[in-house]
Amino acid sequence: MYEESHSTKRHAGIRRLRIGGTRLMPWALSLAVMLVLAFAMPVSGHWEILQTVETVERAPSVDGEAFVLEPTPTPIIPERARVPILMYHYVSEIPPGADRLRRDLTVTPEAFRAQLQYLADAGYHPVTLTDLYLYLTQGYPLPEKPVVLTFDDGYRDAYEVVFPLLLEYGFPGTFFVLATPMHQESVDYMTWAQAKEMSDAGMAIEGHGRDHVDLRGRSNDYLVYQILGIQEAIHYHTGRLPRFFAYPSGQYDANVIAVLRSAGYWGAVTTDWGQEHTLGDMFEMDRLRIRGSDTLESFVDKLEDDG
Repeated sequence: MYEESHSTKRHAGIRRLRIGGTRLMPWALSLAVMLVLAFAMPVSGHWEILQTVETVERAPSVDGEAFVLEPTPTPIIPERARVPILMYHYVSEIPPGADRLRRDLTVTPEAFRAQLQYLADAGYHPVTLTDLYLYLTQGYPLPEKPVVLTFDDGYRDAYEVVFPLLLEYGFPGTFFVLATPMHQESVDYMTWAQAKEMSDAGMAIEGHGRDHVDLRGRSNDYLVYQILGIQEAIHYHTGRLPRFFAYPSGQYDANVIAVLRSAGYWGAVTTDWGQEHTLGDMFEMDRLRIRGSDTLESFVDKLEDDG
């Protein structure tokens, strides 16, 4: 579990995930790595496992004295979760001559800070998509008022603006990145070194494809190139295997989901509106788009919308 308890205090660092493990003999190391890459293995998260207590069993006596075994914990598996997944793109000042789309996709740093401050003041607890997955698969409990902060495309401001602010508030963020602009070290996108730094600090670096392209109606080979390609690139550069994917422009079909499953992803997010999630829709998770035109009041309305 985490080395320190959950906190929303300012200037608190992101808690780092520490997973217990067993020693592997050298001859088994390669096989173990392959199995980790091929299958979705349970991981630890931010919170204690919610459990029920079964009937206490009485063990055989030892030296003539009987003792009682500890109760066997049984996790409670919920059917659904109401967790707003917020969707951001740019967090920066609006550049001169920006068109309508760019203005819509851009939240200013001042507005973003105000939104983070509201989350902290209102008792929201940012979590990761892994937390949500474990909640729906293992009964791993979520805190009160959970929320997931996601950022699409891996723009440079994700590192220069978003990352420092999340560290300041002690919030984890999820960043869906593209391989090609990072490989080419485009000035508009974060670098792999920056992604590694963010990952080491507790941010989740997840897949968005090698390129930002429509994946519908593509061949299996092309889907593998885009979906497995970004997964391998993130794993190589950060040392952590991504388990979640964001469909470019929200476009996908059944074949895309099939390739994601075969590559060991645990879920994917769309651009559709909603806050309710079930295990059956982990590859079609809805989000709440945060727009450049949002005031703090409209931001709050989106969070509290029960529709």
